[in-house]
Amino acid sequence: MDRFTLINKDRSRIKVFEPFEDLSKPSPSIDAIMISYGCVYNRSSKLIMKGSRIETIEAARKEYKQLLDEGWKKRVSSGVVFKHLF
Repeated sequence: MDRFTLINKDRSRIKVFEPFEDLSKPSPSIDAIMISYGCVYNRSSKLIMKGSRIETIEAARKEYKQLLDEGWKKRVSSGVVFKHLF
C-alpha cells in the first residue's frame, strides 16, 4: 500500500495517509491507516506536522474522499516533495 498526501486549496494544510502496521500482533498486518496532519503559517515557513491519528481503512477512505470533494489536491509523497510544496 502506498503513501498518499493531500494539500488544501490555500496550500496551508496537509494530510498524509499511510498504512499502519500493528507490530504488536504475532503476524503483523495492515488493517488501519495513520493520518498525519500539518500546516504552514506563511509561505516562507517550513511545514510543521502537528500530529497524527490511527483510523480504520474505511474511515480513512471516507475522509480522503471528503477532502478531495472539498477541493484538496493529491501530491506525490516523498521526502523531496515536502521541500517543493511551498
